[in-house]
Amino acid sequence: MTTTKRKLDHINICLNEGVESSYTGFGDVTFIHNPLPEVHYDEIDMEVNFLGKKLKAPFLIASMTGGHPETYEINKNLAIAVENAGIGMGVGSQRAGIEDESVADTFAVVREHAPNAFIYANIGLPQLIEKGVEYAEKAVEMIDADALAIHLNFLQEIVQPEGDRNAEGGFSIIRDVASELKVPVMIKETGAGIPREIAFSVREAGVKAIDIGGKGGTSWSGVEVYRIADELNRDVARDFWDWGIPTAFSIVDCHDVLPVVATGGIRNGIDAAKAIALGAKIASSALPFLKPAKYSVEDVERKIRYFLDGLKKVLFLTGCTHVYDLHKTKIFVSGLLKEWIEFRELDYLELVRRRFHDF
Repeated sequence: MTTTKRKLDHINICLNEGVESSYTGFGDVTFIHNPLPEVHYDEIDMEVNFLGKKLKAPFLIASMTGGHPETYEINKNLAIAVENAGIGMGVGSQRAGIEDESVADTFAVVREHAPNAFIYANIGLPQLIEKGVEYAEKAVEMIDADALAIHLNFLQEIVQPEGDRNAEGGFSIIRDVASELKVPVMIKETGAGIPREIAFSVREAGVKAIDIGGKGGTSWSGVEVYRIADELNRDVARDFWDWGIPTAFSIVDCHDVLPVVATGGIRNGIDAAKAIALGAKIASSALPFLKPAKYSVEDVERKIRYFLDGLKKVLFLTGCTHVYDLHKTKIFVSGLLKEWIEFRELDYLELVRRRFHDF
């Protein structure tokens, strides 16, 4: 099966089937309501800087698609919406556009319609292991990207019949790309989370930020369940549907190592606020924007407002004047997330009181 055809399969499955995994960990986080916030709602500031780019709010539409003619309008609608909102977005894996120039415009359309937004390119580590730094350079050039995300999707690859199964040399090529590319490099998981040990490793390699892509959002093993014809392999893929580190767990693991983009099951502004309160610099979401992007720019803009309005209301109700005040606001952490913090030997009291790190 061609990469282009596989991209369309993934879009249709995500649009029409249940593909999400369970438990993000955000349910174990409770904000302490401030009934006397002493804040003017209209003066709350959500503007931030991320990898050298100013954003009107700490929110990105995560990588989704591109690589098939039918994805052109999706990426166009997303691009116009993020440009108007002053935020940013990533494109889907650009392997298809590099292998087949006839679909490169399904990625390039993003920069065309979002000339000022933060846009990040996206290429898989398996492709970089095979093709080298030049592959990363082509991805960045294709969309005039502000950064490159190297995505780690070995869970999907190992259950996918046509998946790439060679992970040898991954650290080395990440280091090469980070040292040679002219834009910052992020590492991005795709639904199974990033642990603290790997965050330290990629920081050593020169990576500037990590999208932890935790469990609780789209399960790419789950997506592949709908594509696999062989019953045995399909059953194995189903067994791995909920594999991974929940998003909240991964945020607390990595928040003091590198700037964290929190993706994985963030479905509203309260989730986004909880991600930032745990120490993330940016909240991000993909699946909720796919269906709106199929219809219109206005639908995408409405969904962006839904997330950002919810986030801003949390700031008001916790007495925050700037979005990163959430890093200094006390939170109540319970359940499995608290157990994880103790298991990882992190300072629980320090974490629930202060998560600020000036990277």
